[in-house]
Amino acid sequence: MEDLVESILDYVRADYTDYAIMINGEWGSGKTYFWNNKIRNKIDSLTFNGKKYSTIYMSLYGISNLEDISKKIYIETTQLMDKNMKKYMQTHDKSSIPEYAKTGLDMAHFFGSTQNDGKIDYSQFFATDDKVLCFDDLERANVDVIDILGYINNFVEHDHIKTIIICNEKELATKLKSSNLEMKTFIATYLLDKEGTLLTADKPMVEKIGEKIEYVFDKANDYERIKEKLIGETFEYAPKFNYIINGLLMRYENNPDLIRFLREQTNLITNTFIRSGTRNLRILKHALNDFQKIFETVNKFYPNTNLRVLQTMLIFTIAVSFEIKAGKITKDKFININTNEEYKSILVSSRVLMDNRQFYIKEFDNNYYFNFKSEYRFFKFIEVYVRTRIFDMKIFKNDMEMIIQTIDTEKLPGYKRLLTEEYWKISDDQFPFVIEEVVENVRNGDLKLIDLVKLFAYFSYFSRKKLISYDMQTIKNIFIDGMDLIADKSEYCDNIDEELSRIGIDIGEEMDEILKHFNEINKDLKVKMYKEQAEEIFKCIPMKMETFYEKFTEEYMEKPLLEYYDTFKMIQRITCASNEDIMKIKEMLIRRAKKYKRELCSELPFIINLKSALEAHCKGKNNSIKMVMIREFASDLQIVIDTYSNIPPKKVYKKLRRYIETKK
Repeated sequence: MEDLVESILDYVRADYTDYAIMINGEWGSGKTYFWNNKIRNKIDSLTFNGKKYSTIYMSLYGISNLEDISKKIYIETTQLMDKNMKKYMQTHDKSSIPEYAKTGLDMAHFFGSTQNDGKIDYSQFFATDDKVLCFDDLERANVDVIDILGYINNFVEHDHIKTIIICNEKELATKLKSSNLEMKTFIATYLLDKEGTLLTADKPMVEKIGEKIEYVFDKANDYERIKEKLIGETFEYAPKFNYIINGLLMRYENNPDLIRFLREQTNLITNTFIRSGTRNLRILKHALNDFQKIFETVNKFYPNTNLRVLQTMLIFTIAVSFEIKAGKITKDKFININTNEEYKSILVSSRVLMDNRQFYIKEFDNNYYFNFKSEYRFFKFIEVYVRTRIFDMKIFKNDMEMIIQTIDTEKLPGYKRLLTEEYWKISDDQFPFVIEEVVENVRNGDLKLIDLVKLFAYFSYFSRKKLISYDMQTIKNIFIDGMDLIADKSEYCDNIDEELSRIGIDIGEEMDEILKHFNEINKDLKVKMYKEQAEEIFKCIPMKMETFYEKFTEEYMEKPLLEYYDTFKMIQRITCASNEDIMKIKEMLIRRAKKYKRELCSELPFIINLKSALEAHCKGKNNSIKMVMIREFASDLQIVIDTYSNIPPKKVYKKLRRYIETKK
């Protein structure tokens, strides 16, 4: 790095130059930091051949015309002409005017409120022999790059001003090729059509259009030509990241615990940064800012947190920041992973299944945790914080409590070790104890229903490999008895495929019987769950209608709850509701039927029965407003019936189809 600094100073010290130099590097790699902290001060303190040099720095970010550049130079060079500005600069030890002040000065000159009367001629503003111009963010200007370089060339070639240009040439090349792409494509297509070659089969049309665009609008060649004339030397900025990272850490000097921890983890930070595959120090800076919040919150609520956990949190914060903010992935890659157990389960199953998300998680883990052993490697509260900018205290505390319970792997329950670890990580001495512990859990009904299915897959695999003494039939009997034991107290599982995808071994044919038994129990649990939910929500009619509307629209619009509710109870509730609520309920049933007909078509028998029961209720009764509302309700239910009846046959349950036929 010092060699690069000295090379730039050699250029500044040269008696005569008619060229500029360029510092090229990726976005966020610290080029501006390098200029401000390693170059600028040395140039400003440089005296050579009786001249004391001074720098003028301008970011071209957002510049929309060339006059804006002249204004910036004018304000920088005339700052000492104003007494008040001079006093401010001396008092605050400033070498340049803040950007917000430049805007104010610019407007003051525009309205004529400074000591310089009349319109400013921006082309006549300063002596040139002791100035060094620095133009940053060339690729981010809103002016044609060729025009900017031509403008800068006037300073360099005619006035021999020392000039340094800082940019990202890779992004510059992309910008040159992609500008006005629609217009270029239209013209290229038009020219090819006129030539009669647009539809010929010699080349793909896209390739022909691309070649014509390059031939007609090759700004890259214009750039190379003017660069060759203007730029004498191009320096590739490849920083030593340890130096840069130490500079980033200085901002935390007022937090002694944090700065001590971060300095001790410098190698960890550097390695994680390198593995990100980017050179974007800006993202690293943001990640460290996020980690400050994480570190302080952990120390406040859980001051005795294990060092290894804090190190892993640091790696995870930096890794997720780069994966999301560098545009390497979409934000939803982690969104459905809620716990460290789920994360590890995906790692285990990725060895068997080639699901895209599983493959990504495996690559993420192999990359960022390479040679770093930690049992707890996923933190939901950190992922949510980086992705949404919300620090969710509830998720944070859930994560931390789980960490406290599981940080010592050998103290994990045996079934969790099988489900969340590669089984071969369990030592030969421990393996028999883990197996017996799991068998005891199954026999005592201590585990979740879906976990029994997954554990059976492992046990059948172990039996085939002769790793356990149990024969296959004995294993089946143990697990089927265990499933029956916990059937009544289990919960319905609605993501069976996702759960089974986390099994990290090949599944054998012996799983069929277990899955069949599980599906029967799970089906009964589904009926039980929907009946309970239906009873809970419909009991709000007619006394708690606000609660009913809110909960039903938010939670149950897509669920076929009516399939599991008693028709007679619904008749009682509807007929006791207000006229307005009768109308609202009817409209809601029609609306949801049209929107979710495939999900709700199993409600058809209930709707048919409800229509018949309402018609019977109204038969022989004198007309009143309520009776009219109820008759209209019953009549309009035909819309729902027609909607469900028109579902393609393969989408309707066989029993429903038979039911419809009996009613015709």
